[in-house]
Amino acid sequence: MSRGQIKNITGDSFFAWDGDVLVVNILGKPSASKDAIGKPHGTQLKVSVTAKPLGGKATDHMVRFLAPLFGVSVSAIEVVFGQENVNKQLRITAPTKLPAVFTQDASD
Repeated sequence: MSRGQIKNITGDSFFAWDGDVLVVNILGKPSASKDAIGKPHGTQLKVSVTAKPLGGKATDHMVRFLAPLFGVSVSAIEVVFGQENVNKQLRITAPTKLPAVFTQDASD
């Protein structure tokens, strides 16, 4: 599968399943007052982190913040693109938990 196909896998949603891998489009907000998962914003999920956006450190912090929320190790989260950008895509291998935003009815 080419990278172009991976980017478009989510269609009109902020996430999609690729086998047992959860693909998530993220709109990052660095230098926030707290680490938090926000609401979907179009085809992206807003995720705020306290880390400053220096050399990809905010993305690294985000991965460490998200790993326990999905019940995976940090190594199970791959940053497909956007390591140093607010627009990013993550591939989370075999999550054992899902934050509430993933299970809420789309009409909420």
